[in-house]
Amino acid sequence: MTVSTRRQAKRAIRREARRALPLWRRLLPTWRVILGTVTTLLLIAVGAFAVLYVIVPVPDANAHAVAQNNIYLYADGTTEIARTGAVNRTDVTIDQIPLDTQHAVVSAEDRTFYQNRGIDLKGMLRAGWNTLTGKGMQGGSTITQQYVKNYYLTQDQTISRKGRELFIALKVDQQRDKKEILSGYLNSSYFGRGAYGIQSAAHAYYGVDVSGLTLAQGAYLAALLQAPSAYDVKTAKPANRDKAIARWNYTLDGMVQLGFLSATDRAATTFPEPIDPQPATGLSGQAGYLVGVADDYLVSAGIIDAPTLKAGGWRITTTFDKPKQDAFTKAVQEELTDNLDPKNRPTTDSDVRVAGASVEPATGRVVAVYGGPDYAKQPYNDALRQDNQIGSTFKPIDLAAGLVAQHAPDGRPITPDSRYDGTSERPVTGGPTPYAPPNEDDIDYGNITLRYAMVKSVNSVYAQEGVDAGLARVRETAIKLGLPDNVPGMDPGNTSMTLGTATPSALDLAGAYAAIANHGQAHTPWSVTKLERVNAGSGSVDVPKMPEHTPTTALDRNEADTVTDVLRDVISPRGTGAAALDLGRPAAGKTGTTDSNLSAWFAGFTPELTTTVGLFRENPKTHAKEPLAGTAGLSRINGGAFPTKIWTAYMTGALDGTEVQRFDLQTGRGSGGGQTTWPTGTASASATPSATTAPTAAGSQPPSAPAPTAAAPARPSATSEPTPDPVVPSPPAPLPTPTQDQPTPTARPTQTRPPKPTPQPTATAPPATGAATPPAGQ
Repeated sequence: MTVSTRRQAKRAIRREARRALPLWRRLLPTWRVILGTVTTLLLIAVGAFAVLYVIVPVPDANAHAVAQNNIYLYADGTTEIARTGAVNRTDVTIDQIPLDTQHAVVSAEDRTFYQNRGIDLKGMLRAGWNTLTGKGMQGGSTITQQYVKNYYLTQDQTISRKGRELFIALKVDQQRDKKEILSGYLNSSYFGRGAYGIQSAAHAYYGVDVSGLTLAQGAYLAALLQAPSAYDVKTAKPANRDKAIARWNYTLDGMVQLGFLSATDRAATTFPEPIDPQPATGLSGQAGYLVGVADDYLVSAGIIDAPTLKAGGWRITTTFDKPKQDAFTKAVQEELTDNLDPKNRPTTDSDVRVAGASVEPATGRVVAVYGGPDYAKQPYNDALRQDNQIGSTFKPIDLAAGLVAQHAPDGRPITPDSRYDGTSERPVTGGPTPYAPPNEDDIDYGNITLRYAMVKSVNSVYAQEGVDAGLARVRETAIKLGLPDNVPGMDPGNTSMTLGTATPSALDLAGAYAAIANHGQAHTPWSVTKLERVNAGSGSVDVPKMPEHTPTTALDRNEADTVTDVLRDVISPRGTGAAALDLGRPAAGKTGTTDSNLSAWFAGFTPELTTTVGLFRENPKTHAKEPLAGTAGLSRINGGAFPTKIWTAYMTGALDGTEVQRFDLQTGRGSGGGQTTWPTGTASASATPSATTAPTAAGSQPPSAPAPTAAAPARPSATSEPTPDPVVPSPPAPLPTPTQDQPTPTARPTQTRPPKPTPQPTATAPPATGAATPPAGQ
């Protein structure tokens, strides 16, 4: 039998054997078919890879390697705010970059750089697996791939771009040595602060040439590459600062792991604080602050990433209204700056700063901000900073939380007509930490309503009411209204939270008050309406999709409108916001002054516009807060003084020529039906603290509960504001005299008042950072 015959016989036997198998088994391919198929596919893949490697060229540098200007426009779409984005880059050779800095970048970005062939398949597979298993989106790009993306391609997140990046990276790695690739990467990368390239970054963060960078400084610049803007520790939020330092430590640890740095030198390395950001050219006056707010919104909302934005070429139409912006600047100048005399009062009238923001309640559009006097001289945007306590402007949130809760733990309803003991330094009952805040000027108000306590900003009342509403509910209400959940001072484990230890920015606070003004419907403030860029060469236009601005329900309408109704009474001859009566329009608001007079606020709104104004002093070198006492020659600066006057002047200019709008309120229980109504009780101020009492019928005196026996903690210094100077305009419905409504507030005669018990030490943990010194003012 021939060889051919034997083969035919074997095939016949196999066919017969296969026919004898069940149908389902015959449908499965044999191992020979599988092996053949896999081999064929591998050959095709290898062939395709080889063909693509040959046909994909290394292109010329892309247009974005030379950044363009960004053009920022006011809301009218034609008036220019500023032009930014010109390339801030000076190329350097690899020999000018310290070896420590080179090693730090390799340790931070690609620890296999000196071994890989331009790509790291293991890293790419690991990143893909981590992404699929829910560990977040992760990148597996090498330094070579990042360089190719920056210099030759674009930032587009597409499969085709990623595929081209892969083949070009392989070719670049074959055609160039590692030093040249690393040099190109360091000269083309974005480091934040408008700095492209390691040389510009060295100047922007440390004021030195790249050759003068220390080990620690080079490691910090390497850490910035992952998130340039977020990791700038001079402007980052506390959480991002911690992440930046953690990334710096990761970089140094990697240098030790790779043998670039000894453990001894690593242990001796301390974090190198960068210099303050320097002003960019072309951003003088208010322009830099407006650009900062727009950029912050675009990046934080995920519309565009920082490197792509900074690469330039974008035409950005903002929500800022130029007449309103000019009105804000004018109001600060006329109501505050013109009253300062830093030459004759250098210790009190220097470094006084204003933070302000103005938002449309119905839309969330940011129409104006005040971040400082001149970005070219002060490149810090005070409108966005989150390190000033807001004091008693937080009390409306306490009230709102009480209306949400509907009743205190003992079942008593919480309404604006609920009565509380307004005795100064009355110990709060039921709170997680001991707290007995003094009222302004240590005044005892006796048994008063929550409405009257808001008008007079009575600390002892709202400290207790916030606890009765539930501190967790107060925090939840604040967040729903728009205060960020990560700002310091909103820890429900500290009773002092009720009086405004929170530190949201002026823009955050404006968003929260806008939600109240908008009948409980909250918008996250936004500042850009349109973003577009024409691509060089192709002429195509990039128009990223902008978010929809759908409101969320923070409060029921009755609850929000009841708070608004109460806040209208603050702007009255008896209220702490009396100066705002000069606006001559229906308005509502609240003053706020913090402990040690470190900041003063006014937050208020008309039906169509919400505005916040904060005032503080800051040491320009240490950035430490300094008391406002003595500013403009005044012994104490309250929220009812300069902040309210600036607010009034701005709102007058911003609303000039517009139709007067009136509040359309649907108030809930005990709101007074939208009219100013004072309780008719005739109780006199009492020196004996009593427990909070339930509302009583008009004309009757509520019973007093036994005095609490808990010792009061040591009182913080009282810095709450006095009632502002009388303002001429009168409200439509004059308020009754004190004998008709509330007990006449009486300042305590210290010579006859029995001494308070000495505070006893407790095992309660101290307040968290940011809330250790609660505000004691109005």
